[in-house]
Amino acid sequence: MTQNDTAENAAPSAWAKEWRATLALAWPLVLTNLAQTAMGTTDVIMLGWLGAESLAAGALGFNLYFAMLIFAIGIVTATAPMIAREIGRRSYEVRQVRRTVRQGLWVSAAIALPIWLLLWQGEAILLAMGQKPDLAAAAGTYLHALQWAVLPFCGYVVLRSFLSALQRPMWALAVSIAANLFNILANWCLIFGNLGFPALGLTGAGVATTASSLFLFAGLVIAIALDRRLRRYALFGRFWRPDWSRFTEIWRIGLPIGATFAFEVTIFNAAVFLMGLIGTASLAAHSIAIQIASLTFMVPLGIGQAVTVRVGRAFGAEDRQGVRVAGWTGFVMAIAFMATMAFFMLVTPQLLVSAFLDVRAPENTEVVALAVSFLALAGLFQIFDGAQAVGAGMLRGLQDTRVPMVYAALGYWGIGLPLGAALAFRGGLDGVGIWIGLAAGLAVVAALMLVRWLRRERLGLLAFDAGRPAAAPADCVPGSA
Repeated sequence: MTQNDTAENAAPSAWAKEWRATLALAWPLVLTNLAQTAMGTTDVIMLGWLGAESLAAGALGFNLYFAMLIFAIGIVTATAPMIAREIGRRSYEVRQVRRTVRQGLWVSAAIALPIWLLLWQGEAILLAMGQKPDLAAAAGTYLHALQWAVLPFCGYVVLRSFLSALQRPMWALAVSIAANLFNILANWCLIFGNLGFPALGLTGAGVATTASSLFLFAGLVIAIALDRRLRRYALFGRFWRPDWSRFTEIWRIGLPIGATFAFEVTIFNAAVFLMGLIGTASLAAHSIAIQIASLTFMVPLGIGQAVTVRVGRAFGAEDRQGVRVAGWTGFVMAIAFMATMAFFMLVTPQLLVSAFLDVRAPENTEVVALAVSFLALAGLFQIFDGAQAVGAGMLRGLQDTRVPMVYAALGYWGIGLPLGAALAFRGGLDGVGIWIGLAAGLAVVAALMLVRWLRRERLGLLAFDAGRPAAAPADCVPGSA
């Protein structure tokens, strides 16, 4: 029996084993993503209780904050495939993992500083964007309290990447759930002045979010210290010792990830602006449809994060078959889920819309009709969105991030947004045209990601030695950190 025959005979069990491993890693990541999204939803709901002006100012401030935060998150996310690859090379690796986490925290501090400087000028930035002076001033005050959340949240992402690479995601899930409860209490106390706290309004919301981000980071620090199997990594040992080659590598891998995240987030921000130009009903219907799509997106996002780890570990082990199986398992899993969601969007659109407003009320007729039409397109949107999310995760596992960044720029801003705007305003399709553009942009990105993966597979997916960081001289010194 040849080696190829053996590989083929082992394939069914390999696929089943990978399916179980990916699912076990993905579902806590999915729930963690949902928990983090719920924190933002809590802030919006409670600011709405203050009134429309506070809600509008909070939305302006949070959107500016999130646009910068998502870029920073992308950069430090590079630690996940780097740690996974080190563990793939040596399952009991400690020193290299510790160094990557340490430098990930250094990068978090380095990126937080310019973001703080920019967000401190949030009022001026919003005024330059044409926002109303009173709203810009209120949003600026909110940002002065909110902006400090950037550093602890990025630190949390680094520690969550560490746990994911070790395939120990439950700690992050538990801490995220606890942080949600803390966030609700902190908002209730600091926004409205309950339990003896001063009523700080928008500032209170910003302080609560910053405190919740500190809770996330501190929670994982404590969890890692308490867990015997995690404590041995001594992540904060010799914390001030530099590793400039690794520091640079995080930026090299992470900057394209941050740019990719930014391209995707900003096109949806632009879509909201375009819907506002069309009319209030279109904007309301879009908000409903995109909220439903965003909720389902958490699943392929979590699967993509799991696939990055699974592919990265196989990549580090120089297991060509393992990389292929890990990548395609996650891809099929995500597409199957999103196809199911697309079915429900096409078959039961009114039922889904009824969760947001009364579909039988005459005053909602226009919004319901538009939301139903948007959800029909969201059915296609689901398949493409899932494919691009997991496709990007597959490539990140190979530390392939620069070309996917170019694909994102081309698909979202080169094709999706111009096509949507043209169909909406020149083609007379209004909001439907914008959704066609969004779906087309996602389809292009998904197709390009898939072609990139297939090309890597065909040409020899694993140029194992290419991209492997050179070991620092200290690596050869026993006991070095």
